[in-house]
Amino acid sequence: MLFELLATIFVSSSINKKMNEIQKLNEKTYVFIPGGWHGSWVYDPITESLKQLGKKCISLTLPGLEIQSAISNRIINLDTHIQFIIDVFLKENLRDVILCGHSYAGLVITGVADKIPERIHVLVYIDAYIPKDGDSCWSLTSEVYRQRFVAGAGNDGFTVADRPGVDNRRRPHPLATFMQSLNLNGNYERILNRTFIYLSGWEQSPFVKQYENLKDSSDWHVETIHCGHNVMKERPDKLVDILYKLEDKYSQT
Repeated sequence: MLFELLATIFVSSSINKKMNEIQKLNEKTYVFIPGGWHGSWVYDPITESLKQLGKKCISLTLPGLEIQSAISNRIINLDTHIQFIIDVFLKENLRDVILCGHSYAGLVITGVADKIPERIHVLVYIDAYIPKDGDSCWSLTSEVYRQRFVAGAGNDGFTVADRPGVDNRRRPHPLATFMQSLNLNGNYERILNRTFIYLSGWEQSPFVKQYENLKDSSDWHVETIHCGHNVMKERPDKLVDILYKLEDKYSQT
């Protein structure tokens, strides 16, 4: 009787251990890339909430946008930002990633997906540009933002200064990252799990036409949050809810 009990306990423990190993293998990692002028700190409300819900999260600050930058903004372009994210993926051996980009970072995550599609499970564009080969932030954005880029670059010609009176953690953004065209070979199209989160509550949004083009597409999952462009600050609860559910939505793919 004692032997049977011990055998049962051993089998149960082995099954639980195996289940935990399988769960760990299937675990997805959320990686967050900020948009223009921002660092990883902008995602703090999101990553903190997702971690409390048991999700693994990483948010990254792109080169040149650190609070104290260790690299000259003058040598940073879009390729720099893409390669930086790829290097993190390889160093940390990140796989099954739910890769999220806000605004400008839509170009970055697309560039990363084109280089290492096998490591990405889902692409999430949070009010972000969705580029094709040859596109740039400059070509995709609105005339309002082009004028802002030009005016902001007047200070040193290398970075785009931010508006006065904003969060003091925001940094001048490397101009070349907005201007450089994206060189894609098509590998990013292998990632079929794609979500666009449209933020509908702000004027002069450059993403209205993009939303109209995607809202009825069978190739995209589209969500709408009625708030301004900085959803991480204005509606973190709603964004967390959408992101949390994505893992289950794409669990069978």
